[in-house]
Amino acid sequence: MTVTTKTAFRTTNAPQPAGPYSQAIEANGFVYTAGFGPQDPATGAVADSVAEQTRQVLRNIQAVLAERGLTLDDCVKTTVHLADLADFAAFNEAYQEFFSEPYPVRTTVGSQLANILVEIDVVAAVPEGR
Repeated sequence: MTVTTKTAFRTTNAPQPAGPYSQAIEANGFVYTAGFGPQDPATGAVADSVAEQTRQVLRNIQAVLAERGLTLDDCVKTTVHLADLADFAAFNEAYQEFFSEPYPVRTTVGSQLANILVEIDVVAAVPEGR
């Protein structure tokens, strides 16, 4: 029987969990993040536009990945929840600012979100030797 080692990690540079979950878990060579919203970790403020919310969400994810020495370039999968799929073009333009080719695979779905326009979680591959 194979035993999986899970290691949780967190940063104060991203919003803190609002419940019984980790900001991120490393297991079997991958890092899995929680779904992050657009709250500024210092002030709790949330921007009005989906583009600005997307940028803040991705900055929050960058902060968590940095705790493990990773960047968005290490991401292999993203899952995006949009409150309104009509916001896809504005979301996509902001999202593209943060990623380079080869882009991670992505699933984007419409979701009922609590007073935010976008939530994103990622899976990042930990390079060998790190």
